Amino acid sequence: MKQSFTVIKTISFIALVLFSLSACNRGKKIDAAENLPPGTHAVSVIEVIQTSNYTYLQVFENDQKFWMAVTRMEAKNGDVLYYTNAMEMKDFKSKELNRVFPSILFVNDPSLTPPTMKKMGKSTGKITAERLKDFKVEPVNGGITIAELYGNKSKYNDKPVKIRGVVVKFSKNIMGKNWVHIQDGTESGNSYDLTITTMDFLDEGSVVTFEGIIRLDKDFGSGYAYDVIMEEAKSIEIKVNEDATL
Repeated sequence: MKQSFTVIKTISFIALVLFSLSACNRGKKIDAAENLPPGTHAVSVIEVIQTSNYTYLQVFENDQKFWMAVTRMEAKNGDVLYYTNAMEMKDFKSKELNRVFPSILFVNDPSLTPPTMKKMGKSTGKITAERLKDFKVEPVNGGITIAELYGNKSKYNDKPVKIRGVVVKFSKNIMGKNWVHIQDGTESGNSYDLTITTMDFLDEGSVVTFEGIIRLDKDFGSGYAYDVIMEEAKSIEIKVNEDATL
């Protein structure tokens, strides 16, 4: 009888240990009553890998584990991270880690502070920029306007062009490049904003002339799909904008 009781105690102890390990692997429990804004994700950090420019995080959300990368930040196991904008990459290889991630999210807006309804609205994944009103940028010599680009997209596909506009949105270090939205006061249909990828660092509100390659129907996944995008762009002229109000 005593031996049976000992066996039961041993089994109970093992079950408790396994449960504890499982709980640790899931990270910190996230309170569902935090009343997060629509489109906001809350994930629990269970592993952190730091590199020169990025922080790689294995996280837990809705009983699923996955990897994400953010611009280098301080984080530790057990932290709860909040975000709305993320772009999934398949078979991404980190040269610094010499490791391939079958799937990883590049997060644009990580925060360790719970957002409020006032601070953050609903996210569709794709980064958007508010429309400027009552302004116009002088086109660059030998270049095109946003209206001309969207009005005749196929003409410029896979070709280098010059374009000038006001930087209305700048997001740095996503997949090793910076993402820029510009507007020039022209439009074609409902298209008035151009997304540009570049290695340059720019200030929102500045007027920048870019030279880069136009690509059509570019889909990065997770809602990041662009009918038109300029890639490999370089800023060849930058000046302070005195007219447009951001």
